Amino acid sequence: MSASQQTPAPVKARANERPKYGPQRGGGPMAHGQGSGEKAVSFGPSMKRLLGHLRPELLGIVAVIAMTVVGTVLNSIGPVILGQGTNLIFDAVVTTKTAIPLDRLAQVLGWALAAYLGFFLLSWASGFMINAIVQRSVYRMRKQVSEKLTRLPLKYFDGQPRGELLSRVTNDVDNVSQSLQQTLSQILSNIFTLIGVVFMMFWLSWQLALVALVTIPVALGVTVLIGSRSQKLFAKTWKATGELNSQIEEAYTGHDLVTVFGRRREVEASFREKNGELFTATFGAQFISGIIMPVMFFVGNLNYVVIAVVGGLMVTGGSMTIGGVQAFIQYSRMFTQPITSLASMANLLQSGVASAERVFEVLDAEEESPDAQAELPSPVAGRVAFEHVTFSYLPDKPLITDLNLVAEPGSTVAIVGPTGAGKTTLVNLILRFYDVQGGRITIDGVDVASVPRSVLRDEIGMVLQDTWLFGGTIRDNIAYGKVGASEDEILAAATATYVDRFVHALPDGYDTVINEEASNLSAGEKQLITIARAFLSDPSILILDEATSSVDTRTEVLVQKAMGRLRADRTSFVIAHRLSTIRDADVILVMENGAIVEQGSHDELLAAHGAYDRLYQSQFAAAITEDDAA
Repeated sequence: MSASQQTPAPVKARANERPKYGPQRGGGPMAHGQGSGEKAVSFGPSMKRLLGHLRPELLGIVAVIAMTVVGTVLNSIGPVILGQGTNLIFDAVVTTKTAIPLDRLAQVLGWALAAYLGFFLLSWASGFMINAIVQRSVYRMRKQVSEKLTRLPLKYFDGQPRGELLSRVTNDVDNVSQSLQQTLSQILSNIFTLIGVVFMMFWLSWQLALVALVTIPVALGVTVLIGSRSQKLFAKTWKATGELNSQIEEAYTGHDLVTVFGRRREVEASFREKNGELFTATFGAQFISGIIMPVMFFVGNLNYVVIAVVGGLMVTGGSMTIGGVQAFIQYSRMFTQPITSLASMANLLQSGVASAERVFEVLDAEEESPDAQAELPSPVAGRVAFEHVTFSYLPDKPLITDLNLVAEPGSTVAIVGPTGAGKTTLVNLILRFYDVQGGRITIDGVDVASVPRSVLRDEIGMVLQDTWLFGGTIRDNIAYGKVGASEDEILAAATATYVDRFVHALPDGYDTVINEEASNLSAGEKQLITIARAFLSDPSILILDEATSSVDTRTEVLVQKAMGRLRADRTSFVIAHRLSTIRDADVILVMENGAIVEQGSHDELLAAHGAYDRLYQSQFAAAITEDDAA
């Protein structure tokens, strides 16, 4: 879009008036609906969907599983090999009382070393591949979220606190990455280790294996019981994180106002409250899920004691060798370790799935309607017509009803009226930030709903009251209005809009870097840069929304001249509260409660002694009275 701003700071709106071009602090009508995060995470479906994001890496996952299986086999036969070594030593020293066969013992130890070395190498290789798989999958997820945001309608952003949405896009995606990274390889390794160990335990002694398996239902019961309670707390943790981010972002961007109005204590109190909520939720989630590990250690130690006692009795009875018992005790440790590890990863997994569900809520948000493929005439003359247009932000509160309006090519249409009258809504409908609910809007006879949004917005330039400049040079900010703009085109736009006048007084001229808040430029200088940006885009239709309301009188003269050049031979819509700035408009529309109550030229409307005359008198009568008194 060739608009000069897209996401400036919001202003407070009335009940049925949307914030002007920005999200409403604390959320809007949608803030407590979709994406609130209050309900517990739906673990099963969300986990299944999260794993579905790994489907493009199927071949890599198969390779990881194969390496994990082979590594598990090598790790599982290690204790049996070492048990044979123990039997060699025991038979030589205790049974036959002969010299230890060092050659056979060395051979056994060599096989054990080879098995464990192979297990190490395969574990390292599978871990490396898992890392690559997870990072590629998270990269695709970030890309999907980024692309999704470009397809979401403006009303979605109006209903989302900025910090909350940023938390979903950054913190939650990062948490998904970390959770998958730390759990995926361990889960595969532990599951296959558990299967291999159980097989070897039954191969050595089915009696001792049954004793060991008693711990499985205990472990599962503990994990399910504790995990079900911690799921809700993990969902609350990430919801609280988003709310805290939103509060910090709001306090930081409005730091000057907080300081001027002496509201530091209130901001600090709000921060303490949100921080306390985050602490309580995080502490509860980590504490409850952290109980799993010590409980599993306790169960594992009981299992170890029982196996040692029963195994000792079996050696005494001659039904098992001491090497076999040694191997089984190692297997019992290897058996409880994956169970304990899986249980300890439950908190990581629940946290990751809770974050994934918050990301999925963004991905599942309702998108803009698909673009039609009609074309605007070339060149665009700029005739804009509203035909029986009906629109409302809230279904039960009508705003615009059966509106009819025609702006002829090259004309300037000024729109005035009280706050909440629907002035900004008109230009939002032209740009298709919102779609009409009845009637239609046409440009040169073509319904804007039938034209791709990108094509429509390429023909429209916009200059807003709240200037939006990004961190970069003045040259880059002007060039933002046109892709591939040449140096001559940038300089021509800057000269035509009086930017060139003040740029040469700056240390680096056009290469002066604008800081994050653009505080190294005055309000008027920033506004002139946005006008130059719109001038460079060379739009067929121009929208000026209170573009001079935040500048001083002297700068306003320059801005007015720059806008005059910008409006030349273009259909222009000018939203203004300062009526002195729109006297030369071809048509002035007076809006009240979403309807046009008057229209005509400045002189005609004053002569009618209607709504426009009342607005005019309210602005100028007091000043005239003061001048007469002087």
